[in-house]
Amino acid sequence: MTASSLPAPSSRPARPNVFDLAALLCIMGLAVVLGTAGRHMLAPISAPNAATIHLDPAWLPGYAVRTTLRMFAALGASLFFTFTYAVWAAKSPRAGLVLVPVLDVLQSVPILGFLTFTVVFFMGLFPGRILGAELAAIFTIFTSQAWNMAFSMYQSLRAVPPDLDEVARCFGLTGWQKFWRLEVPFAVPGLVWNAMISMSGGWFMVVYSETITVGNTNVLLPGIGSYVGTAIAQRDLWAVLYAIVAMMVVILAYDQLVFRPLVAWSGRFAATGIEGASASDPWLLVLLRRTALLRRITDAIGDGLTAIGGLKLGRRPSDARRTPLVPDRIRDVVWAVGLAMLSGGAAWQVWLYARATISMAEFLHVVSLGGLTLARVVAMVLLASLIWVPAGVWLGLDPVRARRAQFIAQFMAAFPANLFFPIFVLFIVHFHLSSDIWLTPLMILGTQWYILFNVVAGAASYPADLLEVARSLQVGGRLWWLRVILPGIVPFYITGAITASGGAWNAAIAAEVASWGDDHLSAHGLGAYIAHATVAGDTAHVGLGMTVMAAFVLLFNRAVWRPLAEYARRHFTLS
Repeated sequence: MTASSLPAPSSRPARPNVFDLAALLCIMGLAVVLGTAGRHMLAPISAPNAATIHLDPAWLPGYAVRTTLRMFAALGASLFFTFTYAVWAAKSPRAGLVLVPVLDVLQSVPILGFLTFTVVFFMGLFPGRILGAELAAIFTIFTSQAWNMAFSMYQSLRAVPPDLDEVARCFGLTGWQKFWRLEVPFAVPGLVWNAMISMSGGWFMVVYSETITVGNTNVLLPGIGSYVGTAIAQRDLWAVLYAIVAMMVVILAYDQLVFRPLVAWSGRFAATGIEGASASDPWLLVLLRRTALLRRITDAIGDGLTAIGGLKLGRRPSDARRTPLVPDRIRDVVWAVGLAMLSGGAAWQVWLYARATISMAEFLHVVSLGGLTLARVVAMVLLASLIWVPAGVWLGLDPVRARRAQFIAQFMAAFPANLFFPIFVLFIVHFHLSSDIWLTPLMILGTQWYILFNVVAGAASYPADLLEVARSLQVGGRLWWLRVILPGIVPFYITGAITASGGAWNAAIAAEVASWGDDHLSAHGLGAYIAHATVAGDTAHVGLGMTVMAAFVLLFNRAVWRPLAEYARRHFTLS
């Protein structure tokens, strides 16, 4: 039989096998879970058990499902935000002048600051229904997931190697084709690792998303977060341990079913070979390849998406060179004038409102609190960098090590700060220690993992040929760090450091206010100020705290992180 007489692979009938049956059962089970969760979301708030959290561990599987669905719903919203907001900011220099500073502020504003203004909105959309509270919880988780993914996409789009960009231009790719065939694949490895840390960030703030307390409004949503909050209030240490076990099981499940296959898939988008041994494919991908019908369906979906990405939409490079109807300089002037007028009007309105409600003494007091929190943020970012940059390089240069550490890193990053409250509160109370100093380590829980995951992604994307050259030249020790690896991972590190800084400001809520039963500790800082004002329902003081925090974040990012990011983009982009 000749090769030409063999039937084409696409013409062979797809005969379902036992693996297809197993996959179909899993899909049906997922559909049942989603339908059950949707039915609970439409129930009235006054329904029985709607606001009752049971500490019996038998309830934890159902709570875990509800929490996981909220987190993946928020992750989907974060992806949509990333592919719209971040892309717009990276593609349009004029829009970036506004969108990037706004992103700096939003990723640093504590979740409780969002709760004050959003809970009433979502509850008003669906009055008397749990759906309003569910949407408020999903939005709250979204605010702890979206920012680092957006920053990763933004930095990746601005760091595409010039030679690859020139190749796309030579092939005459349109804007649409270039985006999906060059820029998105280049951004995928960093985006996948940041999606993992986003899920962990959702866990970090899950207690606040499911236990909503704003003024006289108190809402408890069934989930692991509300379970932990109730256990802490009742000083039930066994319940806290049960919650930790449930978290471990859930994280292990979605690590194996979602993120481990995604990391393996993202490796195909590396611009060059990756240093180290090749890791074996995850077991889920191996099983999916053994299916017949399901694999044929996924291949068809992939081919369809590839065809959509290849559509000749947008302008070609030759079209982009045409003289615009309005000169760029005039448009820049109009944009700058409009932006200045809008900013000035907003600042004037804020000034009028603040002058009528906030005294100068109160304002100066809040500024001083912001300085204390800034000192904590800087200290924790520096400490996390010293620890996790070497560890991230060591893990990222070997895919086998990286995959082995993937679950451990996700699990450790997912620990809500509330789970450490019993240890810190009892320790501080027993030894009569200062809360201003000994509550600060809680802040690093919202800081270090952004740095680790981004450094791992940078090291994993480092060209193997450059490492081989350094090895051949016997470059090692300090010279290897300064001249070889650090320049290659600097853009990734800066992305992680920016999001880590924002995460530290956000974590100030958890780091500066801690409680265990009747023991309540509070450090002096902006996070504690906003937390106390939120619980009291004092909107004016919450707004003041958020405004001062936004000012600190903008000034620090403009003075430190943005100049470093631009310097790294100009000098450390691999090409």
